Amino acid sequence: MNIKISHIDHVVMTVKDIEATCRFYWDILGIPSITYKETRKSLWLGTQKINLHPHGSEYTPHANVTSPGTLDLCFITENTIHEVVAHLNAQNIPIEESPVETNGARGKMCSVYFRDPDLNLIEIARYTHINK
Repeated sequence: MNIKISHIDHVVMTVKDIEATCRFYWDILGIPSITYKETRKSLWLGTQKINLHPHGSEYTPHANVTSPGTLDLCFITENTIHEVVAHLNAQNIPIEESPVETNGARGKMCSVYFRDPDLNLIEIARYTHINK
């Protein structure tokens, strides 16, 4: 039997301060948070989510080694990269690199890189060419 994987449902991010993380992702990227299992939080992206674990009190099971600031995440935008850069500048978010030509799962992209409160590397990208 071959297992067939169709897509990623969720990932887990270990963070120092769950509420600060939720505020950042809502205020800067418009990503809402949801509460599940009464007290746990996730960042909600429609059909995917990012579960948030508090550093030092991670929910089980969890990765063998957990630490804030260990993720590189890429989000796809419908905005132009220039609009994203202008928004980040208006919010006083330091930009690490932009514009950068990159390759995504579906083709070529233009990206901007910055950090979240835990110093995770965040990439916002827009496809410039989608492979067929």
